[in-house]
Amino acid sequence: MADNEPVTSRDDAARRPWNPPRLRSTNERLLLDRLRATGSNSRAELARLTGLSKPTVSSALASLEQAGLVREAGRIAPGRGRTAVLYEPDPTAGYALGIDIGRSWLRVALADLAGTVVARSDVRNRARTSGAMADLVVATARGLIARSGVPAARVAQAAVGTPGVYDEETGQVRYANQLPGWGKSGLFDRMRQGLDLPLSVHNDANLAALGEYTSGIGAGSRLFAYLLVGTGLGVGVVSGGRLFKGAHGGAGEIGFVPWPAAPGVGDGTGRDGSGSLEGAASGHAVVESARAHGMTGALTARRVFEAARTGDPAAVAAVELEAARLAHAVAVVAALFDPDLVVLGGGIGRSADLLLRPLQDTLRAITPLRTPVVASALGDDAVLLGALATALESARDLTFERRA
Repeated sequence: MADNEPVTSRDDAARRPWNPPRLRSTNERLLLDRLRATGSNSRAELARLTGLSKPTVSSALASLEQAGLVREAGRIAPGRGRTAVLYEPDPTAGYALGIDIGRSWLRVALADLAGTVVARSDVRNRARTSGAMADLVVATARGLIARSGVPAARVAQAAVGTPGVYDEETGQVRYANQLPGWGKSGLFDRMRQGLDLPLSVHNDANLAALGEYTSGIGAGSRLFAYLLVGTGLGVGVVSGGRLFKGAHGGAGEIGFVPWPAAPGVGDGTGRDGSGSLEGAASGHAVVESARAHGMTGALTARRVFEAARTGDPAAVAAVELEAARLAHAVAVVAALFDPDLVVLGGGIGRSADLLLRPLQDTLRAITPLRTPVVASALGDDAVLLGALATALESARDLTFERRA
């Protein structure tokens, strides 16, 4: 690699020989990271925190300011000595795009490098084909950027949350049964080309867990699990601030756990006669159970829970059965990962007010493990905020590399 070739990642930088340009870049990155961690700071304080000399700090800050990566944040007058200029990262130097693709809704948000959401769009997913879904993502995201007033060139990275497991080698999603045709090849390349952006693809439960860790009730947890319950069933696990994905990205696909119930309505039995926990505990199973207990009419899981709040006996029975089945999911997660917290989220998780008490009652009856189960603090935004957090990590690197 030539000395004047741009650094494309921190790993690439680590393999390159030391030279003055690289040393300057390293110092600038060190100062920028320190400012992100501590907020605004003076040159003297940055020199103390980093161990760099004051002339080196002054030179690096001047370069960062010229590149538009830092800006003056005011001045401070110490008790003795001259007034000091304070510096802070310029959050408008770059932006990240987060995308949450669900069966019913598409959610897209744009955030600056400080993580502040500057624009957002939630649209109904009425796409009838996977290709139409990909086009809807592109059209929604491009429209959002245009309306935000942010120059498109400043959007550095996008991250997508989707049901299923993304295979980076084939570029395809596996196990996304909730989105017919979503395993088709080329869909995400189509999005990348339409957006003209680097775009990473992630499991929605994983992103929900990351969102809950960075912005919700999971903050500070050593190891916690996010149980995403809606049209599907999945688990995201965050340990020490990092996602646990498994060897092939399939960790947390708890919906495939066999459900050994006798055949019958709402027991999770699939078309091939096999039973799964997803079939027994997802939104469709709630509707089936409510019908089996005597509810009639056009039913959705949301309507069943609404009826349960009014005391409808059939709906209450369906909700209690759902809670018992989710307790088995929590028991599996508790035995495998020993989390200090399990967060209940997703479309079904919005009804934690009805589910938590019977869930915990069943949990106490089936396992000696006493793992706390709580409702998500982020609701429908967990996946989207996780996508933004993931995109921001790359966007900060890319923005620095492009400008510095």
